Amino acid sequence: MKTALLRAVVILPSALAMSSAAWAQQRIDYPSKPIRFVVPFVPGGPMDVIGRLVGQKLLGAWGQNVIIDNRAGAGGIIGTELAAKAPPDGYTLLHTSSAHALLPAFNKLPYDPVRDFAAVSTATRTVGYVLGVHPSIPANSMGELLALARKNPGKLNYGNSGYGGVLHVGMELFNAAANIKMTTVQYKGIGQLVTDLAGGHIDLAFLSSSNAVGMAKAGKIKALAFSGAKRWKQLPDVPTVIEAGVKDFEYYAWFGFWYPAGTPVEYVNKFHGELAKAVATPDVVARFDELGFESHILAPAEFTKLVQAEIDKTRKLAIQLGAKPQ
Repeated sequence: MKTALLRAVVILPSALAMSSAAWAQQRIDYPSKPIRFVVPFVPGGPMDVIGRLVGQKLLGAWGQNVIIDNRAGAGGIIGTELAAKAPPDGYTLLHTSSAHALLPAFNKLPYDPVRDFAAVSTATRTVGYVLGVHPSIPANSMGELLALARKNPGKLNYGNSGYGGVLHVGMELFNAAANIKMTTVQYKGIGQLVTDLAGGHIDLAFLSSSNAVGMAKAGKIKALAFSGAKRWKQLPDVPTVIEAGVKDFEYYAWFGFWYPAGTPVEYVNKFHGELAKAVATPDVVARFDELGFESHILAPAEFTKLVQAEIDKTRKLAIQLGAKPQ
């Protein structure tokens, strides 16, 4: 009996050492199979573009394909929940926008946007949004728009592409900064919003730079202001919101990556390093510039702080609006 016990004690450390060695080798070999980017929105948006550009660079660096897995629904919640519950083995990442930090204020979520994820980094952010107004609205400048809105509180309406999403929150922050009140019209996506704005069914909206340029040049909207820190080179005559008279207002969307919580930190750091290289390459930078994006890398801890700060800010906004999580 004593001999058997002694043997068990001797064998156990050896078995553990082998297990640790195998696990260490697995980490060194990562990744050894394709990686999945879960995108919680429909195909064809900016996250698909970003994901495919990054994926091409990862294929070159790691020799592994990246699969873009679009899981749209509920304003991004369905796909995000799927990513949160994926095995933390390094082969599934969530790739989404700053909506990740905005949704908690307006929605009851089946996951925690901070605790249930291991933040990697933002990859890029928009250079800003264009405030586009239908030509029928009697305002040809920001000053005229603000005067009209103050004279007719709640009568002007704006489109948002999802409750608690980037365009909804951005416009409500603008309303608060400008001390005006407008009524929101909710859409299930950007496509119908753009169609209705061009058709005069809604009065105005924040538009992505890629949507706004063509519409402005075709005379379908009047571009009154730009939400970035400086004027955008593709619409150089359009002033920033601050230049147009609304103090301290800048607004961007960012796009970033997360693993499920519990993913080994070595994987997080390895992906972070390759992501930083990918978005700094000249061809990717040039493509981002065409789309109105700019490369934007943060350390994982900085990214986590950014998400938490935006969650807190948006919850304060929701309280001011009297909005309750749906």
